[in-house]
This record gives sequence, C-alpha cells and structure tokens, in this order.
Amino acid sequence: MRKKIVAGNWKMNKTAAEAFVLATEVAQLVKSEVPADVQVIMATPALYLTGVSQVVEGIDNLAVAAQNCHEKASGAYTGEISAVQLASAAIPYVLIGHSERREYFAESNEQLAAKVDAALANGITPIFCCGESLQLREGGEFLAYVADQLTASLFHLSAEEFAKVVIAYEPIWAIGTGLTASAGQAQEMHAHLRVHIAAKYGASVADDCSILYGGSCNAKNAQEIFAGPDVDGGLIGGASLIAADFITIAKSF
Repeated sequence: MRKKIVAGNWKMNKTAAEAFVLATEVAQLVKSEVPADVQVIMATPALYLTGVSQVVEGIDNLAVAAQNCHEKASGAYTGEISAVQLASAAIPYVLIGHSERREYFAESNEQLAAKVDAALANGITPIFCCGESLQLREGGEFLAYVADQLTASLFHLSAEEFAKVVIAYEPIWAIGTGLTASAGQAQEMHAHLRVHIAAKYGASVADDCSILYGGSCNAKNAQEIFAGPDVDGGLIGGASLIAADFITIAKSF
C-alpha cells in the first residue's frame, strides 16, 4: 500500500528564528492532529536542515528534506551540497528536479538522473518533480511531455531502485500563479503517469508508487484534489509556510 505524503517546500523563505518557530509549530500539530499513516515532510533551506532535524526527532511521521543536491560526491563546487553530505547529516529526503531548478539553473533530465542516482546510492529518498508549462498544456502535448521526463531521468533505474522514488507532479503554470489544476486535471495526469510506470516496471511497482500533486494546493482545495484515486498527497509551496494551513492539508485525506 503506497504512502500518503504531504511535503512542504519552504523554498528560499524564513529567517533562522522564523524557521525554528514554524518547525516547532508543525511538529506539535503533527503529534496531536495528523494521522500516523500520513508522512509529513518539511523541505527547508539547507542552512536549517540540521536544526529542524532536531525539532522533528522522535516523531515517526515527520521528517525533513533538502531542496536539492549535487550529483557529485565531493569536489570544487562552491555553494553546492552533495548527497554524501546530506546522508552524513541523516537527511532522509531530497527534492530533485523542481521546476524552479530546471528553469533558473538549467538542470537537464540527464543531470537529474545523476542526482537521483546519487541520492539513492546514499540511502536518501528522492522526491522527483515533473510537470509542464502553460504552452505545453494548451498545446495538448502535456501528458507525453511529463511521461518523457520520467523516462529520461528515472527509467534507467532497476525496479527495486525505482520503488524508492516518490513522484511529485507540478503543473508549472499553477505554481505561485493563483491558478490550480482542477481535481480532474490532477487525477488525469497522475493516472497517466501510473500507467506509464506500469508499462516499464509492472503494475505492482506502479501501484506502490506515491505520486504527489504540487501546484497551488492549499487548505481549501486539498481535500478535493486528494480524493483522486491516483493522488497520494501534495508537494506544498506557500501554504507550507503557515503551520495551521499545512496541517489542515495533511489532514485532508
């Protein structure tokens, strides 16, 4: 049975003091209100990972994630953080291929494949992001385009390796724009990706793969979106910066 997951992507937000307050509020609410079968994740700025890890320690269904990692284990890559370093700090999850990384830092499918490999080699669960632009959506090519992102960056993995990956579908046109894919649009893409995975790895692997929705998901629309049979949770942006809203989303299954 696949996991229900709600991951908050803080992006480049919060001072150190604000991060501690938010993480503490989330931790308290997870303990008191979130069902044990819902995995809650906070993807914090790298600077706060170890501190927030201490806040969530001992809460089985609450963890931290890095927002990125480098594909190399070490070297002269100023400002970067490797999966080896994340593993040494006991960071269990990492976002890979977020649309902002693809757009602003020109990360290619090939580079993302190497990052996935690095994460898995170090025992870290990749949350692999994929999604289409408004142009592709309007042009009708979006289903094949997003499936091709999985093929290019994930389908070199063995079935055992792929089973350790979480997918996050994020329609780029619905991130920070106020637009949101309808529940039907989200379900359509998630179902398409699950069929695509099944064609490569078989129905069992596909059925066990958690696929999250990320695209202006909030406390008001999460329940409707999560009702889709192939929607296993969300990758939450702005709403994850407010503890009460984030927890409302985590309780929306």
